[in-house]
Amino acid sequence: MPKRTTRSRRSRINAEEEELAVRPFWSGTISFGLVSVPVDLFPATRKARSSLRMLGPDGVPLSRRYYSPDTNKDLEPEETVRGYEVQKDKFVAVTDEELERLEPDKARDIDVRQFVKAEEISPAYSEHAYYLAPGRGSIKAYQLLAEIMQREGRAGIATFVMRGKEYLVAIFAEHGILEAITMRFSDELRSPKDIGLPKPKAPGKSSVQRLEKIIQRKSSRELSREELVDKQTEALLGLIEKKRTQRKDIVETEAPKGHPEKVVDLMEVLKRSLARQSATKRRAA
Repeated sequence: MPKRTTRSRRSRINAEEEELAVRPFWSGTISFGLVSVPVDLFPATRKARSSLRMLGPDGVPLSRRYYSPDTNKDLEPEETVRGYEVQKDKFVAVTDEELERLEPDKARDIDVRQFVKAEEISPAYSEHAYYLAPGRGSIKAYQLLAEIMQREGRAGIATFVMRGKEYLVAIFAEHGILEAITMRFSDELRSPKDIGLPKPKAPGKSSVQRLEKIIQRKSSRELSREELVDKQTEALLGLIEKKRTQRKDIVETEAPKGHPEKVVDLMEVLKRSLARQSATKRRAA
């Protein structure tokens, strides 16, 4: 069977359908001082790894339910309550209404608290990645902010509220595009001491020179996309395709409702959006 990439196994859509399929799931304003830049927030990642469902002996997909070992019965969601374990087997119950009262005030601002050197932000703080696209009428301010941040090598540390939760984010600029990562809080990170890493010692000069030569031989000017391929998923998809074409181990179940998820290239959509807004501005000038 000829080798195919993961993208070739997934459905593609043309540019017009792609733009219709991509919608921001949060819109707001980057704010600091007297500066306000309306932006739209898009997820920068999508779930691409192939997941396997658990099936029963009759081929029906299985589902997970809440179960009480005391009553030996399944529980419905409305019969459950959240609890915080204060010590082993001892919980403090918290209601949905109490959680709602603790939610931060709803706002549409990405409140930038400070700008720092981008290299100061450790990858360990990174949680989820997003793209920030220019909102309506903000193309000029957006491009100016991205250009200055990229030139200065700065990242903005900010907070914003989404779905009733306040997030800490770092905003970066690369290739004229603003990117953001939600960050873990400091108490969520382990220190090298926590996991027993030894204190660093100065290596010998000959060892340093030898390792430098090896690193130089392995160095490249750019990151190769070939190194970012999920080979295990590729192999799994190849196995599944082979078994499908051979009609081997096929389990027939009821077709799922709805439409399959469409794959989009978000960077291309953002670039076209920037180009289109620039062209519109030039025609209006």
